[in-house]
Amino acid sequence: MAHTEDYTKAMSQEMHNIIDHAQALVEATSGELDERIQSARAALKERLDASKGECGELEDRLLEKVQVADEFIHVKPYYAIGGTFIAGLFLGWFMSRK
Repeated sequence: MAHTEDYTKAMSQEMHNIIDHAQALVEATSGELDERIQSARAALKERLDASKGECGELEDRLLEKVQVADEFIHVKPYYAIGGTFIAGLFLGWFMSRK
């Protein structure tokens, strides 16, 4: 579970970095006079504000799902192994078809 939390934190940090870079782009174009740039800037700023909230909610839901899956695997490991085996068989079968 420690690796999952590390990966989750890394993904979260990367998403925040992308949002920060986009925010910097919005701020860098604030002095532009072209109407198309101003409208694109306004739309991007609006979407960035919405994305910040969605990103936090998505992280919480993802972490919750990962914890539930981790608990299930610890409680019933043979079901997880069997399910993975069957999924691998189907995947191999679909990939081998021409």
